[in-house]
Amino acid sequence: MIKKISPLGIITFFVVLFVISPLLIIIPTSLTSVKYLSFPPVGFSFMWYVKIFDRPEFVDSFIFSLELAALTAVISTIIGTLAGLALHKYKFRGSGVINGLLLSPLTVPALIIGIAVLLFFTRIGLAGTFIGLLLAHVLISIPYVVRLVLTGLSNFDYTLERAAYIMGAKPFNVFWDITLPLLRPAIMSGMIFAFLTSFDNVTVSLFLVSPSTTTLPLAIFSYMQEILDPLVASISSVVILLSLVFIIILERVYGLDRLFGSNSHSH
Repeated sequence: MIKKISPLGIITFFVVLFVISPLLIIIPTSLTSVKYLSFPPVGFSFMWYVKIFDRPEFVDSFIFSLELAALTAVISTIIGTLAGLALHKYKFRGSGVINGLLLSPLTVPALIIGIAVLLFFTRIGLAGTFIGLLLAHVLISIPYVVRLVLTGLSNFDYTLERAAYIMGAKPFNVFWDITLPLLRPAIMSGMIFAFLTSFDNVTVSLFLVSPSTTTLPLAIFSYMQEILDPLVASISSVVILLSLVFIIILERVYGLDRLFGSNSHSH
C-alpha cells in the first residue's frame, strides 16, 4: 500500500534539506586536492585534514573548546536539573518570573547577551578570563537543560516517589534511586545540548575571549579574516562530525525518542 505524501510532509522535507544543505557542501569541499575552495571539489585528498595539525592554534583551541564545553555541560546540567525540579514540584510565589528568567537567553539575541555580559564582567574584573567565559556559556546553556527537564517531568509518575517515602526511604535516596533514573533521558539531552551550545558558540564568546582563552569557532573566524582555503572547510567538518558523533551515541545508548521524552510514559 502506497502512503500518500501530505503537503506538510513535502514542506518539511524541503525545510530539512535547506537546513542541512551547508553540510552537503562543506564536507565534500574539505576533500579537495587543490589550494582553493571549490564545489564540486577538484580531485580527492585528505591533505587538508592533515594540515590541521600544522596549525597549533586550531589544535590548542580545539582542546580548550572541549574542556570549556565539558565544564559548561556539567555545571549547566546540575543547575538546570535542580531548577527544573524545583519549578515543577513546588509552587511558590515568583516561580513564573524565575522560569521566565531562566529561559530568557533563548529569546534575547546573542549579540545583546554578549554586550551585556561584557559590560558586567568588565566591572567585576572577569572580562577576558576563563571564569568569565565559563559563566557566560553556562548562562546561555542552562535554558536548554531547564526546558528539557521540565518536558521530562511533564509525564513523571510521582506515585513512585510517594511509595518510596511510605516505605521509609530518605529524601536523598528517593532522589538518587528513583527521580534521577527516570529523568535520565531528559537530563542527558539537556547535557548534550549544553555541550554543543558551548562548543559551537561564537557571538557571546567573541566579547569575552583573550589570547589564552580562544575557542575553536573563534579561531576559525580569525583565520578566515586572513585566508580562505579548504583548511577552513576541513576544520568546520570536524566540528560537524563531532556533533553527529554525540547524536549517534545518544541514539545508540538511549534512543532519540526516549531522549526527548516522547517515550517517558514507558517508565
